Amino acid sequence: MSAPDLQQDGPDGRFRLSGALTFETVPELLDRSRKLLPFERALEIDLTGVDRIDSAGLALLIEWLRLAAAHGQTIAFRQAPAQMRDLARVSGLDGVLPLSGPDAVQQKEGASP
Repeated sequence: MSAPDLQQDGPDGRFRLSGALTFETVPELLDRSRKLLPFERALEIDLTGVDRIDSAGLALLIEWLRLAAAHGQTIAFRQAPAQMRDLARVSGLDGVLPLSGPDAVQQKEGASP
């Protein structure tokens, strides 16, 4: 299991998350993210590098949404791996978490002119 890593991916509220989001890793990541993520602005988090997730990982994403909403802002989660989207769906959270996967990008690219 790889440790989670949250990195800024540009100056405009874009971040990249990688590693495992599990009961073992989420508490420390939540503490770090409160210092790193500027919840007072709209954020976009690329989830391509997330290689494992459990319900604690989904709870982390929901907490980030709550923190952003407390500042009147939003978070877009991009490139969510299939396992994450499936877990959100079977947990009944797919309507709560704004997760987009690689297929959303392909649909946009393949749209008719």
